Amino acid sequence: MSLEWKPEALGNRLYIVPTPIGNRGDITLRALHVLHNADAIACEDTRHTGQLLKSYGIVPRQLIACHEHNERRCAVRIGQLLQQGKSVALLSDAGMPGISDPGFLVVRHVLELGYEVTALPGASALLPALVGSGLPPQPFAFWGFLPARGSARREWLQRVVRFPWTSVLYEAPHRLLRLLEELLALGMAERPMCLARELTKLHEEFLRGSVGALYEQLRQRPRIYGECVIVLAGSGSEGTADHL
Repeated sequence: MSLEWKPEALGNRLYIVPTPIGNRGDITLRALHVLHNADAIACEDTRHTGQLLKSYGIVPRQLIACHEHNERRCAVRIGQLLQQGKSVALLSDAGMPGISDPGFLVVRHVLELGYEVTALPGASALLPALVGSGLPPQPFAFWGFLPARGSARREWLQRVVRFPWTSVLYEAPHRLLRLLEELLALGMAERPMCLARELTKLHEEFLRGSVGALYEQLRQRPRIYGECVIVLAGSGSEGTADHL
């Protein structure tokens, strides 16, 4: 198998471009090429993306704000640019657009208009947490962020704990202990899990053990910082405490 890379001429299409989740060295050559040459870049925060692009020596031709509050309008704007024959790159603040970030509505609209979408591989918290957890990496389910409160959150948690294979979910650091308490209340004290925190950053941390053990460890900390990815063993035979 021959592995080589030659810069491609950008087409009249939408490019989904993942960006580093912490370590700027994780950007790919192809992503840099697309960002340097795209006619327009749609991103969650134009100031944040402007600083990121500046660190790579890229001066964007056009920056468009595309976040959770205006994604439908942004999708229409991107469609108009494509109709003008432009190439458009879509970014989130970090990681893969559309994965617990805006992007899905844009992609769907672009496809409905009949334009091509090219998704570049790259940085994401999901897969590093999963493969580094020590839990079976396939099959698995990704649940994203659960609802923050109420009956919807309880219903989703019940689905997670009943799932027979590995589950991956995101949680805000200030809600992490509450999530573990909810899992304990559902009888998950002995269920194996892994917490991946601050992935790719200076203080990256993997904690592995049972739900109960990690809860006791984390509740001793005065504060929990950073992005948190929870990998939870499934309810089937591969998810027993002996697996870790």
